[in-house]
Amino acid sequence: MRKAQFLLAVAGSIALACSMPLAAATKAYRWVDKDGVVHFGDTVPPEYSEQAHQQLNQQGVPVRDFPRQLSPAEAAAAEQSAAEQARQRQHDSYLLNSYTKVEDIEQLRDERLAQIAGQMELARGSIASIDQRLTSLQNRLGTFRPYSSSANARRVPDQLAEEVVRTLGERRSMATQLQQREKEKADQLASFEADIARYKQLTTRPSR
Repeated sequence: MRKAQFLLAVAGSIALACSMPLAAATKAYRWVDKDGVVHFGDTVPPEYSEQAHQQLNQQGVPVRDFPRQLSPAEAAAAEQSAAEQARQRQHDSYLLNSYTKVEDIEQLRDERLAQIAGQMELARGSIASIDQRLTSLQNRLGTFRPYSSSANARRVPDQLAEEVVRTLGERRSMATQLQQREKEKADQLASFEADIARYKQLTTRPSR
């Protein structure tokens, strides 16, 4: 049935083309409907104008292709893909222009990781020092209400309470910095490992 529809459409298009004056037949189009049937005509129906179609010359030879128009989601995905490919080409150029061998990348990696490790060690030392201060403050708090069971115990002085709050804040800040350095170390390691793998791909010639 579909083959018969196709032949009828072609035959009708040929008959139409033959009956048209030469000047009017300078533009013709080819498109496919939703059933897969090929059509020819001097205009493309509106419902198929956004689908892929072709413009033909007087001899029926395609002279221009009209690709299918992308939906907004497809256009956004295509734009994102093109941007990612451009970033990859730019990064590949950076790798090839910045390093002469894999060992160069490994050396820079080790230097960066050592720097971060030093920052982490300083943060751990600061936290240890703050913990000692907190222990001392805890001992002092033990002599005041409500931490002391003594009937003569006074309430915690405002200055001491403020010092405890401030010291706890310092510890939270240093702990956050340590977590950030740990994440930075993991991210840097992953980034350098990816660069090493990509550099090997770019510089290793396939065997023949």
